[in-house]
Amino acid sequence: MSWVRIWIHLVFSTKNREPYLNSLLIRDQLFQHIKNNAEKKGIWLDCVNGYQEHVHCLISLGKDQTISNVAQLIKGESSYWINQQKLIPYKFAWQDDYWAVGVSESHLDSVRNYINTQYEHHRMKPFAEEIDEFMRKYGWELVKASKK
Repeated sequence: MSWVRIWIHLVFSTKNREPYLNSLLIRDQLFQHIKNNAEKKGIWLDCVNGYQEHVHCLISLGKDQTISNVAQLIKGESSYWINQQKLIPYKFAWQDDYWAVGVSESHLDSVRNYINTQYEHHRMKPFAEEIDEFMRKYGWELVKASKK
């Protein structure tokens, strides 16, 4: 029997970072649905939370799972569900991209706390600023397409 424990902090945003998730009721329904869907699909979702235009998930990948596959399953099904339920009066979509970083066992509690306190966190810091910090922390650059 194989034993695998690879923790991933996955973050994704609404299309064009629109604040579609602007009510606590919408977010609560969405996050509960994401949890239920993850369980049905065999995805170990430790916690999920977010704010008006983004979602954070702490996931432990299974031995046959990839970050790309898990992100696709969560994002694709949840956007379909939001539209089916008509939770918002617009056509809903997630941004194509996402951010994912590995999390060590020793940092799980702090990542859980960070994810679970998104409302308080974003009352003081906008998502755009958080993205900039995230990109700097992990040494990533946002590459813009060049015009020819």
